[in-house]
Amino acid sequence: MTGPGFYDPVKEEFTEPAHTGISYSFSSDGFYEEAYYRSVANPTNPKCPKGIIQWQHGSFTKQANGSLVMAPIAVDGRQLYSDSCSYDNAIYTRYNTTEMFERYEVLTDPYHNVPRLNLYKFDGSPLMPLYLAYSPPQMLPTTTLNPLTTSTPGGAKATSKVRRSVSDLPLNHNVVMKRSPQQQRADRWWWFGVFCTASGGVLYYFF
Repeated sequence: MTGPGFYDPVKEEFTEPAHTGISYSFSSDGFYEEAYYRSVANPTNPKCPKGIIQWQHGSFTKQANGSLVMAPIAVDGRQLYSDSCSYDNAIYTRYNTTEMFERYEVLTDPYHNVPRLNLYKFDGSPLMPLYLAYSPPQMLPTTTLNPLTTSTPGGAKATSKVRRSVSDLPLNHNVVMKRSPQQQRADRWWWFGVFCTASGGVLYYFF
């Protein structure tokens, strides 16, 4: 799920979820956050699966044609790629991808009797149904969290706005934090597989 339980922007650490999945959180004032945890099978060598953890946030806009466009804050996004058969450590990089959903629908699911969000990709193909899990969603601050370090005219680095360039990523970035017992209990809904959040106020969905 999104928020500090998935990614810590200060320590530059991910917390490993119990299951693979996708989470989207949307605020009513035009901001979003997303978290991905995916396992990639290796059919040629089943003992060497790959794992990808991604996080990004930014702003979204509703277009006149009913589509949603999500533009991330490019410097904030992070990806952790794991391939134990090819690399000793996971590869930690910046990540950002602008996304467009052709359309969306919010309705009450007739089977589960809970709010459901349907999202359709840019080509019109549907994602799996997304069910309401929490309201409001868990989100990190919507402002830039890790701006690039800039230099003053005199050559000194400006530090008032924070942190580090991509070359300054921490040495422990190959560590994925394990979940605490509290987080394990909070993940009890992960059996749905993938989850998501949407606003209409502010809604948190998963599927």
